[in-house]
Amino acid sequence: MNWYTLGQMLSAIRLGQKARTMDSMRTVIRTTDGLLWAEGRQSGQRVSLQDYLFTDLWTIYEDEDTAIWLPQRDSHEQREREMLENQYMEWRAQRRFP
Repeated sequence: MNWYTLGQMLSAIRLGQKARTMDSMRTVIRTTDGLLWAEGRQSGQRVSLQDYLFTDLWTIYEDEDTAIWLPQRDSHEQREREMLENQYMEWRAQRRFP
């Protein structure tokens, strides 16, 4: 089982995957709407990055709730890559011709 800091988890989590803290007190899921709370009284609400989240270690996993996201994952990740490539190309063009 791999453990991640918050920043590492944010860069590693894929669409439909869940992440849980070591103490299992907090669980989030990555959706097309962003990172949402998966359990508890805030279930379904967007995660607001607050200081206490930065001290947690997270593990990423999939379960039966995440299976509905699998068909969308590849196309979503391809769109993300294209957006990043486009941003990079725009940045590069601006640096070449100020």
